[in-house]
Amino acid sequence: MHQTSPAPWPLAELERLERDEFVARLGGVYEHSPWVAELAHRERPFGDFETLVEKFRHQAAIASIEAKRALVLAHPELGSRRLTSLTLDSQREQRGAGLSEASSAKIERMTELNCAYRERHGFPFIIAVAGLDADRILAEMERRLPRESDQEFAEALTQIDRIARLRLSQLVE
Repeated sequence: MHQTSPAPWPLAELERLERDEFVARLGGVYEHSPWVAELAHRERPFGDFETLVEKFRHQAAIASIEAKRALVLAHPELGSRRLTSLTLDSQREQRGAGLSEASSAKIERMTELNCAYRERHGFPFIIAVAGLDADRILAEMERRLPRESDQEFAEALTQIDRIARLRLSQLVE
């Protein structure tokens, strides 16, 4: 069963929300990290969508290295056949990339690469899957696996910001 996204909220209405309600609506934009929305709420008014995105991104960017590491570690591995164990946003994104229908061979290869990536870098492979399919994701996993871990950590944070932007675009008018 596919869950539908909530209807987008007008930005002006979101700006008027108290912190707890704001976090309830936008706290999932950064996977299992509602603290980003909580800190972004302090930066109101936003005025426009681009400023809202930047305020969220900025809060993630200025966080401690420990908070950034927790943010990266909060992300699921791609290609899990147990989609129900993922957040609704992650389920929707992985289904949109066709991962729930990918062949067993592709999922097996993705699982192997996920394990190798986590072993090498110490965190999951993260990519904004919008517009990608299993073949493109696999190619990126293979391309990025041998890179240096600090380079991959920075890339993971960049990808998380892309995911957050896409999520915000679905939640905010």
